[in-house]
This record gives sequence, structure tokens and C-alpha cells, in this order.
Amino acid sequence: MKSAQVWMKGTAICTLLLGLSLQSPALALAKDHHANEPVVNVKLMNTKGETIGSATLTQKQDAVVLHVEASKLTPGEHGIHFHETGKCDAPDFKTAGAHFNPAVKQHGFNNPKGFHAGDLPNLKVDAGGSVKADFETRVVTLMPGKPNSLLKTGGVALVIHDKADDYVTDPSGNSGDRIACGVIQ
Repeated sequence: MKSAQVWMKGTAICTLLLGLSLQSPALALAKDHHANEPVVNVKLMNTKGETIGSATLTQKQDAVVLHVEASKLTPGEHGIHFHETGKCDAPDFKTAGAHFNPAVKQHGFNNPKGFHAGDLPNLKVDAGGSVKADFETRVVTLMPGKPNSLLKTGGVALVIHDKADDYVTDPSGNSGDRIACGVIQ
């Protein structure tokens, strides 16, 4: 297995075994974005409907850079995914539907039949319940009209889960309840 690196601000570089090369359409090292690239801002809310943070998505050539800042989360690792429907109805966020999966794959970076376009590395929340993280994914786009566009009709959702994603179990990585959600439109 080869490794891919994901830069997470405020922490060391996290190396994930994904079975992918950095040249594959997957995750790579996130870099700063440029002013002329499409940007989408997302408000993240918890199960009580309170705003707990935000996410910024930026199209950078053939990748989408995701910057997440949130607080009031349980310390530790949490799964985070793009979900297929742009609805975040509290308290359970089930209206967000399943993971964004236009290529009809199974879930998980370590699943030989996976992974979903909505799969992302786990968030690492600090002891104070806060997180700042950057990811880059090459399997989605902010370019409208593409099958893998996050800006599809009705939008998609960004969901944070209660537990860490195990990167294998289909359909959701055994990542538990949905504890935060934001609509991407």
C-alpha cells in the first residue's frame, strides 16, 4: 500500500494508508488557494441547530480544497463526509442522505471496492473540542454540470460524525451518529 499525505493545520502531517498514489484521483497535500478560484462558504451546525463552525471549499485546478474550523465537538477522531443531499435538518441530519457517491462505489479508502467521492480523512479534534483542518480531494469538483460536482441541483451536505471512520465498512465507515452538518450550494 502506498500512502497519501493530508495536511491538517494545527497538527503534524497525518499519513493515511489509502492504497493510492498521490497522482491518483484521490487525496493529496492541501495548498493555499488563489483569489480567482470558485469558493463556497458553509455554516456548520450541531444537533441543537447552533452554529459551531464553518467550512470553506475552493476549486484549485483539478482539486477541491476543504478548510474546516469548528468547536464544541468531542475530543478525538471524527468521520467527515460529503453527503448526497443539501439538507441539514436537526437533530439527526438524516435528511442529508447517504454519502455522495456518483460513481457508485463502496465506502472506504481501504475497501477494494471503494471509495465514495464523499469520503474524507478523519477530523482530529483537540482536547478543547476544537478543530482546524485542511483537506484536498481530486474526486469532486465545484464546477457545475459535472457528475461529481458538489454544486449539483439541491446541493450536498458536509457531515461530521460522532466516531472515527474505519475507512473500510460500507456504507459509512462505522462512524456513528451525525453530530454536525452544513449545506454546500
